[in-house]
Amino acid sequence: MRAALQALFVTFLWSTSWVLIKFGLEEIPPLTFAGLRYMLAFLVLLPFLWRQPVGPVEGQRPSPLPPALTTLTKTDWLRLILLGVVFYAITQGAQFVALDYAPAVSVTLIWSFTAVAVAVLGIVTLGERPNGAQWAGMLLALAGAVLYFYPFGLAEAQFIGLLAALVGMLSNSVAAVLGRHVNRGGALRPLTVTVISMGVGALILLAAGFASHGIPVLRWQSWAIIIWLAVVNTAVAFTLWNHTLRTLSAMESTVINNTMTVQIALLAVLFLGETLDGRELLGLTAVVAGTLIVQVRRNK
Repeated sequence: MRAALQALFVTFLWSTSWVLIKFGLEEIPPLTFAGLRYMLAFLVLLPFLWRQPVGPVEGQRPSPLPPALTTLTKTDWLRLILLGVVFYAITQGAQFVALDYAPAVSVTLIWSFTAVAVAVLGIVTLGERPNGAQWAGMLLALAGAVLYFYPFGLAEAQFIGLLAALVGMLSNSVAAVLGRHVNRGGALRPLTVTVISMGVGALILLAAGFASHGIPVLRWQSWAIIIWLAVVNTAVAFTLWNHTLRTLSAMESTVINNTMTVQIALLAVLFLGETLDGRELLGLTAVVAGTLIVQVRRNK
């Protein structure tokens, strides 16, 4: 129960990120915002690499680098750099751009299709065949999305946001499959994977943000949002989530993680002034139920 409550608290922190991002985007350009968040989180986590014990390698000279980095091969570096580009630079950058143009509820609805996309990608890359329940879940989720967006009348700005959300969802799905390849076998420690890939993605995001909008001059309120997102909602939240995975099963974690779509919708209504009518609420419920079926059946 304690682990479940901790995991639920983490999903609440992650859900509040969407609201805080919407507030921060009033002043901070999206790519710069994402880059600052993850660069600061990278700097917070970086010192912990020196605390990871790695046995000495015979004939190897002492290195000023963290011990965990001295054992990485060229293939490891290439995989981690690729993961950083896909999961942070593209996925997180697309999320911030999407939230800059579209309502949070619409973005999170598209984002929730990650489970469906991962199941489809698994057919090609991992040879995993969805079962009947998973196919039914996919169809239910698609039907819910159609119901939510019907009659499909979108403003140009919202269309740009939803297109960015679609790009982010697809890249997030690719990152999930890529992450399984990187972590398969347990040769690389999770902290090493996270820190290196996050640092690579943050550098790309910052470079893109500064190149397109210059170096911004921010008020203290914006810096407070960036620091909170980086330290609490990223570094602390991910550490706590990994701690709960020692106790919770994959299925339990999946069910708890899926509550984020509902939490984000409620927070968006309460704090962002977004609205949900009966049709949209029914469509959102169908998407949540469909994606949950896909994930739960896969974990079984």
